Amino acid sequence: VVGIGKISDIFDGEGITCSIKTRSNMEGIGAVISCLKEEFKGLVFCNLVEFDTAFGHRNDAAGYAAALEAFDRCLADIIGALKENDILIITADHGCDPTFPGTDHTREYVPLIVYGKGVKARDLGVRETFADIGATVAEVLVVSALKNGRSFSKLLFN
Repeated sequence: VVGIGKISDIFDGEGITCSIKTRSNMEGIGAVISCLKEEFKGLVFCNLVEFDTAFGHRNDAAGYAAALEAFDRCLADIIGALKENDILIITADHGCDPTFPGTDHTREYVPLIVYGKGVKARDLGVRETFADIGATVAEVLVVSALKNGRSFSKLLFN
């Protein structure tokens, strides 16, 4: 498990094999692409911190929009680095609308986009819990099932 950004801090180092600290979204994206180009089996888990701390919690809608556009420009490079059986999951741990009054978490739902060469395009619906992503990752990586969450991996491959 490679933790990029503040992942190791979020999980207090538990389960993290390698931690790569970053100071910006672009550093995080660069680290993801570098990891994807290496030969290994496991999980690359990245937190793009600026969406949250620099823009969302600071009510900086223009900065947030620019960060989304920058990420979008890098998406082809990320997808291009994926290997045949790799899966990319794009989500967030919480919403933080930079246009909403206040600087706290403001949205109940977060995006969930899953891509891979073998992944079928379909609507995954509104998930019951964020833990569904963890359950799905555990099932795909063939590790012990998690206590919480329901895997949606069968929706991805059938």
